[in-house]
Amino acid sequence: MQFRAAVLHAPHTPLAIETIEAVDLQPNDVLVRVVAAGLCHTDLEVIEGQLVYPMPIVLGHETAGVIEAVGSAVSLKRRGERVVLSWNPHCGHCFHCERDQPILCETYTANGPHAVQFDGATRLRLGGAPLRTMFYMAGFAEYAIVTDSCAIAMPADMPLDRACLIGCGVMTGVGAAINIARLGYGETVMVIGCGAVGLSAVQGARLAGATAILAVDRNRDRLALAQKVGATHVAAVPDEDALEAASRLTGGRGVDCVLESAGNAPAFRLSAEACRTGGQIVWLGKTGVNEDVAFRWGSLMGEKRIVRSSYGGARPARDFPLLARAYLDGKLHLDPYLTRHLTLEDINAGFADLKAGRGIRSVIQFAG
Repeated sequence: MQFRAAVLHAPHTPLAIETIEAVDLQPNDVLVRVVAAGLCHTDLEVIEGQLVYPMPIVLGHETAGVIEAVGSAVSLKRRGERVVLSWNPHCGHCFHCERDQPILCETYTANGPHAVQFDGATRLRLGGAPLRTMFYMAGFAEYAIVTDSCAIAMPADMPLDRACLIGCGVMTGVGAAINIARLGYGETVMVIGCGAVGLSAVQGARLAGATAILAVDRNRDRLALAQKVGATHVAAVPDEDALEAASRLTGGRGVDCVLESAGNAPAFRLSAEACRTGGQIVWLGKTGVNEDVAFRWGSLMGEKRIVRSSYGGARPARDFPLLARAYLDGKLHLDPYLTRHLTLEDINAGFADLKAGRGIRSVIQFAG
């Protein structure tokens, strides 16, 4: 089988649209015709060389489509299902899986850096040679091959260009508020960084019942959007003092929870300073794995709880349909995230916009 894909041959080079080949499906595989794929900052990190993978590689991990074919161990009834793909396959029985931490699954973490499928093999070829796949998916292609459990069925009326966003940014942000922080009614929350993850964290805090949500960003347009989806207060840094805003909001105590999604040293430091004693901090953003971040020691004291979360405690089979239903019920706002629809040929222009901070999410829309 042959189809088109955006292939990255080396960091700091444009993605090339090429015809690639797929091998036969393994028993637990499904072949998904991709309908929509979002451009995420993690993809850009690979292009920029900040996140290192073997190459050539097909990126893309916010993906939705339709199951076209299934492996021998998968029910034929799945053909024709509209699905969102999860980038976290897990074995279910290793040390971490048994402790309810599928994001740390030993097979997942072992094979991920090699950019292969969950069984350690590749499913794609370019000119007869193995072609790598990011996050077990490779969504920037007309077709994707994933394990059956990573293809999560969607309601028939869920638009797939919105559904694809659930697969990463939305799940990470909403899940951080609901699954990780377990926010409750009446709590005060600061969200630092208002990209797709941060906006989703704002919405997660709203859905959880937080009564005061302070959104922090440098971009005033993003802050205006944050207010539309649930923020009650905003602080535009550096013109406004976010720490002072948090103090005013809470009578000097500090917020109950900080959800950080900016991914830079000042944001990490702000998260520690703005959190009240006994409160909690969830770090969603990330900086270079070998970079140091310094903190004032006193900001870390007072029984504060700090956790790093990569996927918002996702249980895709449970959470993806719930998020889709929240969108269809008008409770989760995804339409404002969509900056533009692109063709596969426009993908490099889309990443240029992402690098420049223009918009929230560009989505590759495939024919059909």
